[in-house]
Amino acid sequence: MPDEPTLGEVVRRLEAVHQDLKEDFRDVAGRLDGKVSIERYQYEKEAAAERERLLTERVRAIEEARAKEQEEKQRAEQQLADRRAADRRLIFSALIAPVLMLLLTLYLTSRGAGA
Repeated sequence: MPDEPTLGEVVRRLEAVHQDLKEDFRDVAGRLDGKVSIERYQYEKEAAAERERLLTERVRAIEEARAKEQEEKQRAEQQLADRRAADRRLIFSALIAPVLMLLLTLYLTSRGAGA
């Protein structure tokens, strides 16, 4: 019977196996503690999607505000250009045209066309 283990060896081997199992269970428990539950994962995923949606809305609002500001700036520049053109017409009709008419009248008078 030398091939068969003694009762003491069996007990020692069982204790070693028992100790190994305890360590393995501790490792597994540690790994499971590091895992995230599916509910928490879904919650975090939804929260990230909500943050992304809010950020997208904010960026869109900023872009729309910039576009509106650009349109207002172009409109103001166009109004300024229109006002300058109107001012030029006014200056011509109010100042230059009467002076030209006076000069023409004086020229024609000096040539004898008015008498």
